[in-house]
Amino acid sequence: MRIRNSMNKKFQSIGIFGKHSYTNIKKTLESIVDMLNKWQISYLMESETATDLNIETSKTGSLEQIINTCDLALIVGGDGSFLKYARHLSLYDIPVIGVNKGNLGFLTDINPNEIEDTLHEIVEGHYLIEERFLIQAEVINNGKSKYKSNALNDIVLFPGELAHMIEFEVHINNQFVYSQRSDGIITATPTGSTAYALSAGGPIVQTNLNVLLLVPMFPHTLTNRPITISADDEIVITLSNHNKKPPRLSYDGKSQITLETNDCIHIKKQPQKLKLLHPKNYNYYETLRRKLSWGTQITKT
Repeated sequence: MRIRNSMNKKFQSIGIFGKHSYTNIKKTLESIVDMLNKWQISYLMESETATDLNIETSKTGSLEQIINTCDLALIVGGDGSFLKYARHLSLYDIPVIGVNKGNLGFLTDINPNEIEDTLHEIVEGHYLIEERFLIQAEVINNGKSKYKSNALNDIVLFPGELAHMIEFEVHINNQFVYSQRSDGIITATPTGSTAYALSAGGPIVQTNLNVLLLVPMFPHTLTNRPITISADDEIVITLSNHNKKPPRLSYDGKSQITLETNDCIHIKKQPQKLKLLHPKNYNYYETLRRKLSWGTQITKT
């Protein structure tokens, strides 16, 4: 794993984000504010987070204000909350770290029970830093752009209604790959290989590899399997005009749009990368073992 392990810069100002209307994180956010005040480190809490959770602090700001003021983003919640904010923060070269208050927490490394010691080490410059790439998808129809957004995990084409297969074609670098009838297709990054793509039968991919996964969802054939391609390739998915119901497209399971006949989805790597921070004791394989309930190491007796 290519993760930088050295003495890094200290952080002077921290932007704090939390899952809205999730009262379970209120005490954690309040304790973080107390810690930063004690350490005399400036911070801004996202206004919506503070308002929705009724947190009493005058140091609040918009996402734009945090981007312009802070040099570290701290996200409290689960992987869903992390994805929501990281997609935007990746565009502005702001390092990000998460406190896990969700379920799996593949992206949120800090254990809430160890938050004071871990967070203090990080703001003092003792952390690991890893770059993760994102992908972007632009929907084009008759040469006109309809919608464009990015994703850290995956971009998913799926039916507009349950139990309706959809038809589409896939081209890579202007070369025809296949046409398919299925429940859709997942285009996943290495980061997203442990998310939805894993549930659909895709492989786990080390996060430093420059590849993308194309994972079909319940294809109407026994021979269509996930494939791995270079992340520098451009993927174009074209909808068939035989689809009776309009399919949909999702970005990290968050923003979703309804597609139309003959829409083309252009997917490629985003130029800007996400700077993801880890505690000093971060271990990728230990994370996989713990989150996926793999077996422990066999020891001799």
